[in-house]
Amino acid sequence: MITLKPKKGDLLIAEPAIIGDVSFNRSIVLLADHNHEGSIGFILNKPLEYTINDLVPEVEAHFKVYNGGPVEQDNLYFIHKVPDLIPDSIEISLGIYWGGDFNKVAELITNNTIKENDIRFFLGYSGWDASQLDEELKGSSWVVSENIYKKDIIEKDYQTFWKEKMLELGGEYIIWSNAPENPNYN
Repeated sequence: MITLKPKKGDLLIAEPAIIGDVSFNRSIVLLADHNHEGSIGFILNKPLEYTINDLVPEVEAHFKVYNGGPVEQDNLYFIHKVPDLIPDSIEISLGIYWGGDFNKVAELITNNTIKENDIRFFLGYSGWDASQLDEELKGSSWVVSENIYKKDIIEKDYQTFWKEKMLELGGEYIIWSNAPENPNYN
């Protein structure tokens, strides 16, 4: 399950040691791209208090919007599993796609063709320069894991996702699965 080198489509699971980092504490990031120039991903388990309708009033739906990461938080991004409906989508891997024609997305949501379990919206993204992610991996900030959920990753329960991954990793990670998010509350 754990890989040494990250690749496009993998998950980055925040190590329990990332306690003070507001963006990445207990985060699970889907790597949408990873190459020699850098990496881009979206945090899957940090919902915001917004819905898509709050940000784009003409989209008449109340799909959750997630904090994708600390970069460009004034931009809206999305991943989905319906490339046959959304032109110009880019395949991440395993049936999960990034972006596409937003006007078409708005139309498909409004006419109930796309459901919330087909798409996930993010404000911002997580980004790393060419060697930055490698350095963070060497510093034990992340565990790289294969995306075993494939396109169903969109449907994962954000509230329990990090805990589930800690239990799957086993060993010393099991104790962290029940630790409070803020150790000062212990």
